[in-house]
Amino acid sequence: MMETKILETTAGHSITAQIFSPQGESKGVCIIATATGVAQHLYNDFANWLTEHNYTAVTFDYDGIGQSIDRHVKYCKSDKLSWAKHDCPTVLNFVKHAYPEQKITWIGHSVGAHMLGFMEDTHAIDKAITVGAGTGTWWYNAKPTKRAAWFLWYFLVPIVVPLMGYFPGDKLKIMCNLPKGVIMQWRRWCLKEDYAIGYEGDWLKERFANTKMPITAFAFSDDDMMSMKNITMLHSFFTGSKQSMVKITPSDIGQKRIGHIGWHKERYRTLWDKYFLNALES
Repeated sequence: MMETKILETTAGHSITAQIFSPQGESKGVCIIATATGVAQHLYNDFANWLTEHNYTAVTFDYDGIGQSIDRHVKYCKSDKLSWAKHDCPTVLNFVKHAYPEQKITWIGHSVGAHMLGFMEDTHAIDKAITVGAGTGTWWYNAKPTKRAAWFLWYFLVPIVVPLMGYFPGDKLKIMCNLPKGVIMQWRRWCLKEDYAIGYEGDWLKERFANTKMPITAFAFSDDDMMSMKNITMLHSFFTGSKQSMVKITPSDIGQKRIGHIGWHKERYRTLWDKYFLNALES
């Protein structure tokens, strides 16, 4: 069963969440934090699989994305740090109050994993699973992505965003429409060798270090967005967490490709059964 909730943030805007409930007694809550520009409904297959194993799944769209848009995206003032300051804590607080006796697992895809280090308070999260999560710095991107990233950050974004007032991803067929604050902040970080920490400084480094829950990291060998260098770098920021890294090839699950986007679709059920279930129940 899926239910839609409108949640009010401390910043005054609302975000839309979906709650997937199991038929039997829930044995835990999984919050699925999406990748940049990937709407929550694209994770429905994975969320439904979680309910089959008696987990409650909660998805949500960040402000300015998917169902969390109440005005044209060019009027959205959010950026990634405000998503971590307002949107993610709103979802986490909702889960804590709605399921007070349930353990919480944060499943962060790409930037959804960054939120663990961006949020001020994550003590309510019992464990985390990161998927395809690495720093965005173009310095260490895989070669094909490095060329595209150079074009994006040095040419396309600086020209298009000031003209449009937002990033017109739908028209460009690159991700989706993104608020100006999101794409420009992302650009600033990606131009730094040490990504967000290199730009923001010690306060963010300390926030990552204060993240304490155990982390299981899934890295896909054919992820064309995140090289192992990017992935290793991000997880090195979580100095206070016990971590395990699981490297997965498409052949491990009988597939020809996994990539960066798509692991959450039905055809990757073998991936979920073989790897995610063990991480959830260990």
